[in-house]
Amino acid sequence: MNIVQTSTFSRTVKKLHKNQKQDLDKAVRALVENPNIGEPKVGDLSGISVYKFKMVKQLTLLAYHYEDETLTLSLLALGSHENFYRDLKKSS
Repeated sequence: MNIVQTSTFSRTVKKLHKNQKQDLDKAVRALVENPNIGEPKVGDLSGISVYKFKMVKQLTLLAYHYEDETLTLSLLALGSHENFYRDLKKSS
């Protein structure tokens, strides 16, 4: 499976601490094993799914898009719930 990161996602990951990156790696592994565990969005964000997980005891949202034909997992955005969907709409 190919895993692609957007520039927004990679900039956010650069700012994370080591223990936060470990939690993120676990979440990405879970998505690779089962890309359908995230909640699919509708409306303006259709085609995008959001996976919620704990990163150092804080709820974190990971937006992604999965293409079944090419087996590509695109990691779009990462962050807390505050303004997450608004910023995701602007970037997509």
